[in-house]
Amino acid sequence: MPSHPGVFPPENSPENLPEDLPGGVSGDRVGTPPAPEPGHGSDVLARVLAGIGPADPGARDEAWARQHRLTKPPGSLGALEEVAARLCGLAGVCPPPVPRPVAVAVFAGDHGVHARGVTPWPQEVTGQMVVNFLTGGAAVNVLAAQVGADVVVVDVGLAHPVPAGADPLPAPGSPDGTSGRGRLVSRRVRAGTADLAAGPAMSRDEALRAIEAGIGVAEELVAAGYGCLVTGDMGIANTTASAALVAAFTGADPGDTTGRGTGIDEATWRHKVSVLRAALDLHRPDPADPVGVLAAVGGLEHAALAGYLLAAAARRVPVVLDGVIATSAALVAAALAPDAVDAFVAGHRSPEPGQGLALRHLGLAPLLDLGLRLGEGTGAVLAVPLVQAAARTLGEMATFDSAGVAHKDG
Repeated sequence: MPSHPGVFPPENSPENLPEDLPGGVSGDRVGTPPAPEPGHGSDVLARVLAGIGPADPGARDEAWARQHRLTKPPGSLGALEEVAARLCGLAGVCPPPVPRPVAVAVFAGDHGVHARGVTPWPQEVTGQMVVNFLTGGAAVNVLAAQVGADVVVVDVGLAHPVPAGADPLPAPGSPDGTSGRGRLVSRRVRAGTADLAAGPAMSRDEALRAIEAGIGVAEELVAAGYGCLVTGDMGIANTTASAALVAAFTGADPGDTTGRGTGIDEATWRHKVSVLRAALDLHRPDPADPVGVLAAVGGLEHAALAGYLLAAAARRVPVVLDGVIATSAALVAAALAPDAVDAFVAGHRSPEPGQGLALRHLGLAPLLDLGLRLGEGTGAVLAVPLVQAAARTLGEMATFDSAGVAHKDG
């Protein structure tokens, strides 16, 4: 596990932001987004898309052939066998490397549609939860520590800069190699999206810059040695944008893509659906223009997640998807590069109906079904040991010949 020394200072002022973030990711100063170069976003995206290719069919076939030689009945490891074959196809070798070390990137952004009353939770919770991630108090921090994953928190579009923390954090260093505490990376594009029911959530240039932000985070993590990336998210009202993206890319009715989010009642759910219908009628997003769809009805964290997924695919690194936010972002990534899906592993099934529709559209089956609907990356983090187990069983189990065990066919 890479070691990432350093502390998060007591105040998140520009002069106090850490330079030594996880995986060598260097943060820009909060509230100061980098000025885009002419054509910068589209050039970066084009480069990444050009680097995405299909899975290696030979390695995938070899994985299935090896599964039949291992000391077990064929198919008896269920979904682990499918994941192992997917990992082989992605890596181009059988058996594949065990996906590790692990980094969870939690992309955070606020949403203008919050003003429509689609959730009872105040918008301030987004920034407050970011502070919670940084101090190690959220569920994703606890679960990341459990599986030995590092947490990176990416401010891609908070409405307000992260408020000052109370105390400096100790350096990572728990017995399993990680404290689970989040480390801040600022990639701010704008202070939250606009109201998607009144106009575009963001401009096309802003959507491209957010995609580029996700690309940059993934590329730096992979360059630092991380062999498995995990998606995380935070943004009050982001299930509204997710439901809009799922409807746009799958053609499903908003009534079928919209869930209860943070636990809304029936009246609020009906209102949320009506807001989405109005937004989709206003924009009529074209799935043939994925960036346009993002700009019209997406979120900044959705755009950044799409870039993160695409960069992982281009670097042939597996990325574990969390719930409806990540899965709706995966629809964007798949529309831009269909072969990118070969790098995705669906971590879990969310009760949000839009996620199930998106998974079917992507052709992915979730590894876990625990009724989780928290987000943050929690379900994906819990699935990481299963992804690693898939690689280990394929590579480390004995074959019938090596173990001297009789095969059913003699």
